[in-house]
Amino acid sequence: MSRALFLASLALAFNLAHAAHDSPAAHSPSVAEVRATLAAMPKGNAARGKQLNQSLMCASCHGNEGVAPTSNWASLAGQRAAYTYKSLLDYQKNGRHENARATVMQAAVSGMSRQDMADVAAWYASLPAPNPAPVRLDAAAHTRIDRLVRRGDPTRLLTACASCHGAAGQGGINETPALAGQTVGSFVRTMNDYRQGHRVTDANQGMRQFAQRLSAQEIRALALYYAALPKP
Repeated sequence: MSRALFLASLALAFNLAHAAHDSPAAHSPSVAEVRATLAAMPKGNAARGKQLNQSLMCASCHGNEGVAPTSNWASLAGQRAAYTYKSLLDYQKNGRHENARATVMQAAVSGMSRQDMADVAAWYASLPAPNPAPVRLDAAAHTRIDRLVRRGDPTRLLTACASCHGAAGQGGINETPALAGQTVGSFVRTMNDYRQGHRVTDANQGMRQFAQRLSAQEIRALALYYAALPKP
């Protein structure tokens, strides 16, 4: 398939999803199910993943070096391989269909093998994390959000973001993703999808419960905070 035809097919899928988006119920996995999925993940070949990033047109949205050219898409450079692999598998298994972009991703991964997914995930994981965004929070907002990231908020039963995603936003165990350098738009959309119950592939609904206790202003501030973090 040519690049132009591929992009045209993705654009069609995107437009159709906007026109009529009716998401069936998706399964919310348990922690045990996630661990079993990751235990069966093939060993990734980063060199082959680099080739697939081009031949499968992943680079069209996520960049030649895993840095998205716009905030419409997530940057995947430096992303943990387990998270990328699970996300690709979720799309292929129809577990993720939270918005029009998910429909595009479902089309993109439809023909990928699990080895392909592991190789692409290994390629992105091998790359340096994106450079920090130039946008910064003001001092007062940074202090508030830094406290939420590092200490959480016991009054709302909010655990510290760093307890799962790391103090430097580098990611944690299993499928927990790295957040440092992530595009603001992608971060905000992801959190809103969790908050509104549209994204349901988080183990034991952990991220949904967390996001539902945040305000829209806090989500935006967290996005700016993580986008500006230096490379882990």
